Amino acid sequence: MVYTKLVKPLLNVRPPGLGWPRVTFRAFASIHTGAMNKEDNNCSKRGGVEVDLRMPLCRSVDIEGLSIPQLHKCLESRKFSVYDLTACYLERIRRVNRVLKAVIEVNPDALDIAMMMDREREQRRNHGLLHGIPFLVKDTMGTKDKMQTTAGSSVLVGTVVPEDAHVVSLLRRAGAVLLGHANLSEWASMRSTYYSEGYSSRGGQCRNPYNLAEHPGGSSCGSAVAVASNMCAFSLGTETDGSIMVPADRNGIVGIKPTVGLTCGKGVIPESHSLDSVGTFGRTVLDAAIALDGIVDSPTGARLDIRSFPTAPFVSFVSGKEALRGAQFGLPWKGVWEKVKQKETARKQYQIFGQVIERIRGAGANVIEYTDFPSAEEIIPPGGWDWDYPTKQGHPEQSQFTVVKTEFYNDLKTYLSNLAANPNNIRSLDDVVKYNATHAEKEGGRPGVHPAWPSGQDSFEMSLETGGVMDETYHHALAYIRRKSREEGIDAALSRGDGRQLDGLLVPLQADSGVGCQVAAKAGYPMITIPVGIATGENEIPFGIGIIQTAWREDKLIKYGSAIEDLLALKLKPTFMNIDADNYMYIGAPPES
Repeated sequence: MVYTKLVKPLLNVRPPGLGWPRVTFRAFASIHTGAMNKEDNNCSKRGGVEVDLRMPLCRSVDIEGLSIPQLHKCLESRKFSVYDLTACYLERIRRVNRVLKAVIEVNPDALDIAMMMDREREQRRNHGLLHGIPFLVKDTMGTKDKMQTTAGSSVLVGTVVPEDAHVVSLLRRAGAVLLGHANLSEWASMRSTYYSEGYSSRGGQCRNPYNLAEHPGGSSCGSAVAVASNMCAFSLGTETDGSIMVPADRNGIVGIKPTVGLTCGKGVIPESHSLDSVGTFGRTVLDAAIALDGIVDSPTGARLDIRSFPTAPFVSFVSGKEALRGAQFGLPWKGVWEKVKQKETARKQYQIFGQVIERIRGAGANVIEYTDFPSAEEIIPPGGWDWDYPTKQGHPEQSQFTVVKTEFYNDLKTYLSNLAANPNNIRSLDDVVKYNATHAEKEGGRPGVHPAWPSGQDSFEMSLETGGVMDETYHHALAYIRRKSREEGIDAALSRGDGRQLDGLLVPLQADSGVGCQVAAKAGYPMITIPVGIATGENEIPFGIGIIQTAWREDKLIKYGSAIEDLLALKLKPTFMNIDADNYMYIGAPPES
């Protein structure tokens, strides 16, 4: 999920147009990247305790920021072993997780698994790119091992999943080493309308490694923060609406949210089967694409309505900046880019976006302004992200949340029924709500009791009220959001109204208050985000540009996302600003020691 009521309101101003000046590369080159010298970023203190921010060396090799292919090459040339690499990442987690709280639980078997992978390497050569590469998964993904799968909540502690989530089993089969579970906004931001983004009762408050006083984005916060701060080589997250895109954007990394159904959600704690998608985080498009290849097998195993599917691996579409020559991109203005220009606190971001777009044009691409979603006024909330805005206007039959709250009730019940062990006897959402109310001091089951959830568990209660009944209102809402976001939204904008297809729609992710990625979420369409800079003087955290495509065109997202990445050649590194911050920037977050 993207934003809550805790987000500061936008200033509603009506500027006449885009108004980006033509700029040169010199102007773009001056953008602050947040990079720091090693001697400037060694140690700091939090609460009087020294925190070692240095990346551990791996057999004298500095692996900070190395890509998956670079790590693979080091393993193949025996510069270090899988055991060495795994131990190095575990030490990094030990050093910085105490302040970032990105990892909710470390796999006690990680080093044993690493030794097994080393033995495999002794027995044969020519392993795949993911063999021996350490990764993390969001704490909604079942792992049949000694770790818990809890969605960050104490209510599911002690439960045992019947098997690994399908995506986890695919990565294990490829030889990747599971380091642990990543923190998240509890229950993937589903439980409350008013909450502290990045907080869970099991994991605490996850923080942004660039500015610890800023939120990391959610709900897949830990997965993104861990990659950004070099706690793992890549990670997995899930998205219903913005939960991959926004954390990737705010942490200066790449996120890929695939078309709903491209990756299999079996064994993942669900939110909405119509909107949920398992995706990947990487420090580069290449890494995120390699990880995506690792979690996609037979598409028909996940969905039966796939019309087209790439025959080549996604990594084969990774390109250089030369791929931008002749490319065609659109800029949806109405309800999207206009919000960025209106936002007083995003002036630096808007300036940098303009510079980035001019560089894309300079590389030979045609960037067309005002390629609007025809349905923009119907599907984009005027005040920013709000997935229940139509209900507030008296039209639940047009609301995305009507779909989510109904499906969550049923999908959770199915998930709980398949557990191999369930010590708290949690069989339904009703049981979860009762548990949270009974344990209100820990789980905030009532409004005003827990500072991380001022509204208690009101989203759960709204879901409970549906009883999971898929009535006429539900079916109308599902059809409505799909039609308005697909045929009358993204597909219409991509076709430009004249039949010529664009290669992607370029959108912001933070400065528009999350509405661009919400359109893609409603459609179930794929999206990628690429870092473009840090806005100094604003929130001092990274931000990126997103690309939206139609269903099953992840190949185009990877092709042009990597081309833009190569063009910008941006190198970001966490600055750990405000490392001693003991609270969130928003009202209601609990202080932490």
